[in-house]
Amino acid sequence: MTVDINSSAKATASIAVKFRDVFAREVRVGDLLRALIATGPLVAVYFLSDEPALLDLGLIAVSLLISAQKLQLPHRLVALQLVAILFTFIVLVLAAPTKPLFVLLAGTAAFLAFALTRYGAELRTLGTWTFLPALYLACKVHEEWNSGMDFRDASIIVAFAPVALALVYAVQIFGRRNLLAQSPHSYGQPSNGWLLSASATAIAVLAAATAVEIFNLAEGQWMIWSAASVVVGDLATSTHKLKLRALGAFVGVPLGLLTGHCLPASRAGYSFAVLGATLTLVAFNRYVVGFGARCFFIILAAAFTGGASGIAEERLINVLIGGVLGIIAVILSEFVGKRFASSYGQV
Repeated sequence: MTVDINSSAKATASIAVKFRDVFAREVRVGDLLRALIATGPLVAVYFLSDEPALLDLGLIAVSLLISAQKLQLPHRLVALQLVAILFTFIVLVLAAPTKPLFVLLAGTAAFLAFALTRYGAELRTLGTWTFLPALYLACKVHEEWNSGMDFRDASIIVAFAPVALALVYAVQIFGRRNLLAQSPHSYGQPSNGWLLSASATAIAVLAAATAVEIFNLAEGQWMIWSAASVVVGDLATSTHKLKLRALGAFVGVPLGLLTGHCLPASRAGYSFAVLGATLTLVAFNRYVVGFGARCFFIILAAAFTGGASGIAEERLINVLIGGVLGIIAVILSEFVGKRFASSYGQV
């Protein structure tokens, strides 16, 4: 009997050690805690006030935090990024009723965001996390256009955005970063292929936004962003990222559906799931794990509101189609780039 107890204890200890090792290998605890400080209070206020627009501020907060932490931005540049996010958001919201204008402006915003790599390869982070929240929130607000909530939600997002900025500042101060130092931070070498990369991103966004508008696709921001997200370099690199996104979606979506099916509708559960989805943007070392977890929490959040099945289908379709459009854009840009280089070489 004693031997059995000892064996059981050893097996339990071994499992605990393995779990700890996996957790340490996969999870960025420091980044997770910082993101929790920046977004947790917003989710708490939403739970107390039942004001959905406050949850949207969490995406803005974590977007600012990612750029601030990775690029070591001073306070004034973090504030400038917030202004850029809000400006792009407002422009896209106002353009949304006019479909061709929205498509054109979305493509232009994508081009400008990723053209920042002309001044330093690391500035792609700043462009990504300026374009993403502006696009996502503009599409989300526009979907509520007919409900009369669009103007109210947009106003709340803009009015309370400084709160998200203040939370990010608090994280920076907590991290004891000397963000007001006079010495400039290097953002890497300028990208030689910035024009082709930015053009491919713009083409991908134009194509995805056009498909969303023509077919009136729900949750269209997922398709548009998926198209832009896979444009990360050459064809091989972009294809690899699409495979990771597809794998994450095919694992995370069913798990979210299965888990959500076993749980009752709950505003507390919805708050937790939205917070979890936001934290996955920074919490994991491996992209495929983070994206799969994000899909899981998004579907789980929908389950807590009773709409998981439809959201799950839209998530899978939009991720896959958007990614394919992004790959096509990369192929086109590489083809044009090679033809141009060939013609220039002959001259």
